[in-house]
Amino acid sequence: MTAKTSNTVKFVQPAAKRYARVLYELEIPKADIEKTKEIFCQVPEVYEVLLNPVITAKNKYSVIEQIFPKSICNFLKVTCENQRMGMLWDIFESYDKYCEEQQQVMTATLICVDEPDEEQAEKMKTFIMDKYHKSKVNLEVEKDPSLLGGFILRAGSDEYDWSIRGRMNRLEQKLTWR
Repeated sequence: MTAKTSNTVKFVQPAAKRYARVLYELEIPKADIEKTKEIFCQVPEVYEVLLNPVITAKNKYSVIEQIFPKSICNFLKVTCENQRMGMLWDIFESYDKYCEEQQQVMTATLICVDEPDEEQAEKMKTFIMDKYHKSKVNLEVEKDPSLLGGFILRAGSDEYDWSIRGRMNRLEQKLTWR
């Protein structure tokens, strides 16, 4: 399980999803993709150089060939050439999700007051694997004390609200609709 703090939904451009699928289909070793992410994180100036429209393609290609694993160089060159470097992080995020889909892995979010113990977490994972026909579930945990108790489980486009706050809201709606 990993802890997650943000509760925002992010829109990923369709082009980023297409590039992610191409990246997957190129069968670039996962280690090389992770190394590329690491380079961009450790030396953000490299990303700025590749993003800069004033720097020539020839100079960008030279930087790419000198710094990155050979297996990903052509992908990065095409990304620069098509002026898609600005969506590189979305491409990587979409790539990770696409890999999970291909491997029958699903990511679900558990929002709760207190983190579940291992047995509770395993029961939730089993429920999701059975419901969505997945072989593995990555369960991300977000803490939200405003729930007052219980939990909210988000999987795919479904949300299961078993929180006290949610139950109180539903009871209030029933009472006010009469």
